[in-house]
This record gives sequence, C-alpha cells and structure tokens, in this order.
Amino acid sequence: MNDMTPDEIAALNERHRQRMERKKAVIDAKIAAADKEIGILIVNTGNGKGKSSSAFGMVTRALGHGMKVGVVQFIKGAMSTGEEKFLRRFPDEVSFHAMGEGYTWETQDRERDIAKAGEAWEQAKRFLGDPAYGMVVLDELNIALKYQYLDVHTVIADLLDRPVMQHVVVTGRAAPPELVAVADTVTEMNVVKHAFKAGIAAQAGTEW
Repeated sequence: MNDMTPDEIAALNERHRQRMERKKAVIDAKIAAADKEIGILIVNTGNGKGKSSSAFGMVTRALGHGMKVGVVQFIKGAMSTGEEKFLRRFPDEVSFHAMGEGYTWETQDRERDIAKAGEAWEQAKRFLGDPAYGMVVLDELNIALKYQYLDVHTVIADLLDRPVMQHVVVTGRAAPPELVAVADTVTEMNVVKHAFKAGIAAQAGTEW
C-alpha cells in the first residue's frame, strides 16, 4: 500500500466503503427479520478445546444482565475447577452442582456412573422447571448421553418443556444427532493444535 498513489488509495478506500455499505444493508435486514425473543438451546460439541470455556463465558454474560444461573456438571466433579471456585463466590446468583466423579476411564464403574448421571439429571430438571433461572448450563451432558447413562428422548422432552425464556447450554463431545436436531445453535469445536499433544501438561487457568 505504501507504493500506491494518493488517487489509488482514495479509490481503494471508496471501494471498501461501498462494500461495507452493501454488507451493512444485508446485516441490518437480517437483524430486522430476527424479531423473536425466546430462550435458546445451545450445544457445544466436537473434539476441540473450548466447549465448557464457551459455556462459562456465557454464564458471565448472563450474570452481567442480572440473570440467575444454574450449573450442573455431569462426569466432572472429582477435582475442583477454576470456574467452580469462582462462581461459588456468588451463591445468590449461581447454583453450582458438580455431580460427577471423574471421567469414565477413571471411574471404571458403569453402574455407578449411571446412578450419578441420574442424580445429576434430577438436579437439572429442578433448574429446567424453575423460570427464576434465566440460564442453565449442563456441562458434559453429551458424554452422559453418548454412553447411554441417560435416555436421550427423555432428556430432550425435559429440555423442550422448560420455561419459554430460559436459555440452556449443553456441552461435551459427541452430541447425539437427536439433540443436535432440536437445538437452536450448535457449534463444533475442532482441533488444529493442542499443547497436550506436544507433551505439555494441563495448566490451571487454561484447562481447569
């Protein structure tokens, strides 16, 4: 760009302005057409990092808007995480339930895992039945569904029966197709690089 003449720079800037003007018109039209306000069901899945991190980012947004938040962690619970330590500082705004006993390769007890998942879902249903909660996070629910610790059709029925303005965020790898089909927003995180594959241990603040 340093080699361009003033007239060439002016022409480039004008073309950019015209492109952005057209783009703004398209975006404004889409915003105007999106006039419904209802609670949405969000699913974060895939093998990449960031599913739970994204969910807890949305928790901070919800809290910033004065919402009450319920969190149920499936599978996780054997070790305390940074998000749990932080959110427990706000007991009036966040009800946090870490109800797992560790990843499946650690527990190695399917019957106990099924029982713990059932207990966690009972807590989830209490949140899903209470309109006071503006957002509910069901962390690693997809894993419980993948291993058939819970019935996917029962879970979906309960999710769809929640209060109309309540947002729900579900995380975990291998989201079942049935859940993806009924969700409003689905994001699949993919791995490009991960420090663990280079022999770098999981770090506090980035992984847990």
